[in-house]
Amino acid sequence: MTYSIVARDAVTGDMGVAVQSHWFSVGTVVSWGEAGFGVVATQANAEPAYGPRGLALMRAGVSATAALTALVAADPGRERRQVAMLDVTGTVVAHTGEQCIADAGDAQADGVSVQANMMRNTDVWPAMLDAFQRARGALDERLLVALEAAEAAGGDIRGRQSAAMLIVRGSSSGQSWQDRTVDLRVDDSPDPIAELRRLVDVHRAYRHMEVAESREFEGDMEGALTEYQQARALLRGNDEAAFWSAVMLADIGRGAEGRGLFEEIVGREPGWAELLRRLPAAGLLRNGETTVKRLLE
Repeated sequence: MTYSIVARDAVTGDMGVAVQSHWFSVGTVVSWGEAGFGVVATQANAEPAYGPRGLALMRAGVSATAALTALVAADPGRERRQVAMLDVTGTVVAHTGEQCIADAGDAQADGVSVQANMMRNTDVWPAMLDAFQRARGALDERLLVALEAAEAAGGDIRGRQSAAMLIVRGSSSGQSWQDRTVDLRVDDSPDPIAELRRLVDVHRAYRHMEVAESREFEGDMEGALTEYQQARALLRGNDEAAFWSAVMLADIGRGAEGRGLFEEIVGREPGWAELLRRLPAAGLLRNGETTVKRLLE
């Protein structure tokens, strides 16, 4: 009893699933994906096996359309199921069984399928599709916009409880831990979509920090500081990026700037000062104890 979207980013090839439901931990049931092959959303009287089985078929070279047709044909509970699949080519297909609880339906466009059941009205899934097509930005943002549109149009007749987003790359590197670029779940919340949006921001912030570390390794300190600044703007109350910004500023000789930032951080959590003292032994500072002194004195 859920609304969801499966979609492909035409520029990057990334494929994603996003979902919201008045059901606990919906992401553990509905959303499935594998880089280089496809994504699946399985809901209504959900049969989770559609996820791994659909992906297995697509991995074997079967199209999303043929995979879903075969699985539905073999399922005695097909009339109570709602399933959508998208393959790496952007082909989308959905099945809404005749016994799915009203209001229920699905709609497709190029590289996207939206589907919903037990909704307040029949406006929900068309609103999702329209919002996704109108939205701009990265795939995670467009998926969020679609969920927000579904809720604004009426959403689940029972209300809200959980949400999830899964995004995988269009091509597989053979390293699944890198190819699953977004994997976020809100298992139980009075406002799961708002919480999912917050988590997406945190996820983006940590990606900026990963880029900052790469820039630092390459010797591009200004580039690294810029990435940390972008991370700080997204984190709102989390001092991780601020700490490493302060450390980097002090490490490259901008002690006064770093110290001002560092003092704010330590004022909120004294443990950051002890962490700083441990960094020289881990070989993480260019100037070792000198950097520590710049921040603590």
